[in-house]
Parts: sequence; structure tokens; C-alpha cells
Amino acid sequence: MAPRILLARHGQTEWSLSGKHTGRTDVPLLDEGRRGAKLLGERLHRAPFDGLPGAEVRTSPLARARETCELAGFGDRARTWDTLMEFHYGAYEGMTPAEIHAIRPGWLIWRDGVPEGETLAEVSARADEVVAWAREADRDVLVFAHGHILRTIGARWLGLPISFASRIRLNPTSLSVLGWAYGEPAIESWNDVGHLAG
Repeated sequence: MAPRILLARHGQTEWSLSGKHTGRTDVPLLDEGRRGAKLLGERLHRAPFDGLPGAEVRTSPLARARETCELAGFGDRARTWDTLMEFHYGAYEGMTPAEIHAIRPGWLIWRDGVPEGETLAEVSARADEVVAWAREADRDVLVFAHGHILRTIGARWLGLPISFASRIRLNPTSLSVLGWAYGEPAIESWNDVGHLAG
């Protein structure tokens, strides 16, 4: 069977709750985020995933992703990987979309990028590195990371430009699965948060 990549977004933080762009700032999980991470772990350890035996696990080194990984029960199997870090938002770090629009009307990160941070091409190249690694694996892989980098990975898995990521939002503690259909890269599931119901 062709390898798949499972994408787990980190749990809720104070900044994700308020809509602030959280790039490299190491914001901790809220209690709600820790609860969600445990529920995600319970789901991944039940059928049909059954703990993903043999899957390779990697996590962003940022605390909110690492703690989500640990609480989900994969900390002992995970390797940290800087490539999975969130978009470097530069001058827009810690700002909400409304605050950015007040100084730059009509701004869209997927089209306009950010000043003093990573370029869209740099983020896309990091996503391509993750996609290449996943496709070269002989087994499923599981990654714990952040909303914008995971959305970019989703777009690049499909062979689409980074701008497509604007159309596939991700909630905190969501689970998405990228796989194959008729030999072509496909989304098996996206932004699934059913486990949060408990």
C-alpha cells in the first residue's frame, strides 16, 4: 500500500483562540488544548489506526506541537524536525488578521506573504521537503505541527501552489490524512475534529 501522511495540528493555545498569528513564539497549550491532544491520542490508538504501529513520527520542535505529540502518546517515538515549524510571520507575529488588515487592507497571507519573515517560496519549499520524505517512506508517517505549514503540506501533496492552502482551513487538534486515489495524490480526510466530542 502506498504510504500516507497523517497531519495532526497542535491543541488550542491562547493565541490560536484569539486568532493571533503564532509563528515561532513558543505559546503553551491551554487546558482545552491538552484535553484535545489526549482525545486525539485516544482516537489514534483505536481502530482503524491502532496506534499506527511501524509509522514514523515527527514533530515540530515548538512546545505546543511537542506537547500535543506527547499527550497523544507518541512522544517516545517522535523525532523533532525544524522543517515542521510554523510559518515565520516576521513583522506580523502575534497580530490578528483584523489588526493586519487595518494597516494593509485586503491582505491575504497566501498571496501577499509577510514582511521581515519567510517568503511563500520558502514555506512551500519546506512543505515539499516533508512531502518528499513522506513519499519515500515505506510506511505511513504521522506529523505534529501547525496550521499554516500543515495547510501548505496539504496543497503541495496535491501538487498545487501554496495559494490553494487558503481554501483548506485547519482547526486546533484536527486530524487530516493525505493518501492516494487511482494512483494520484488525494485528500482522504481533512480537518477532522470528531474526537473532540469525547
